[in-house]
Amino acid sequence: MAKSKKTTDRLGSGLAAIFGEDVNSVLDEIQNSSKSDQYGTKTVLNVHDIRSNPYQPRKVFDQKALEELAQSIKENGVFTPILVRKSETGYQLIAGERRLRASIIAQKEEIPAIILDFNDKQMMEISLLENIQREDLNIIEEANGYNLLIEKLGYTQEQLADRLGKSRSHITNVLRLLKLPKEIISFVQQDKLTMGHVKPLITLDKDKAIEIAQKAIKDGLSVRQVEALANDTTQPQPKKNNKVNKDPYITDLQHEIETKLAAKVKISSNSIEILYQDANDLNRILETLGLIEQ
Repeated sequence: MAKSKKTTDRLGSGLAAIFGEDVNSVLDEIQNSSKSDQYGTKTVLNVHDIRSNPYQPRKVFDQKALEELAQSIKENGVFTPILVRKSETGYQLIAGERRLRASIIAQKEEIPAIILDFNDKQMMEISLLENIQREDLNIIEEANGYNLLIEKLGYTQEQLADRLGKSRSHITNVLRLLKLPKEIISFVQQDKLTMGHVKPLITLDKDKAIEIAQKAIKDGLSVRQVEALANDTTQPQPKKNNKVNKDPYITDLQHEIETKLAAKVKISSNSIEILYQDANDLNRILETLGLIEQ
């Protein structure tokens, strides 16, 4: 009983009480506890009375996996209730999107549910954190989720890193993917390119970035090959009669630093030069190096 009371208090006390907790454990406790009525109202709802969660960050669902789940639901029903809240017209989904979609595919009219009293902030947080912690999101959906938490709830990158158990550099690098041209973002969403492939393209102009991205897909280039192509586009071309033999170790080191900082780097005799576009870009680099905090 004490555990149930603790969970109820967490949910009732607002966003700060949930953020930083293991969200999946909280949700599993609500959905699977025999005393779930202490958290909300357990009931059965018509699937057509439930609207999707507007804060659901996951936009792509594996159709084959949904059909397999639908077949299981046809044979065995839905064991774990979805979580909803009341809205002006029917109910709004909090968690359980796959179960709801699969139930509709299975032509089920009703689904077990628990009605909770969640506000918009809690809904947004639960949707994002549940998916991120379960690693259900592709990297672009993850970036959009981080951006939503920052814009709508005012969290800093440092707070997100701490509360999500991610490194600060991971949060920064994922968010920077949103600066890529929409064509490249689409390639990542379709699993044609990975985050490692597109990171070096962030600092390039749009046309060149798209050109390299398309070549990477067509020729099946590795991450290192894409990095080399991206670096070549920013390097000044040597004069034909002025051949320079650069130490391969220095070249590899330069690539590594550029990838980590997502910035152009020049290494010459006894110096390392890091190029930045503006004050915001400089602050981002300093934050990545751990020299300043946001």
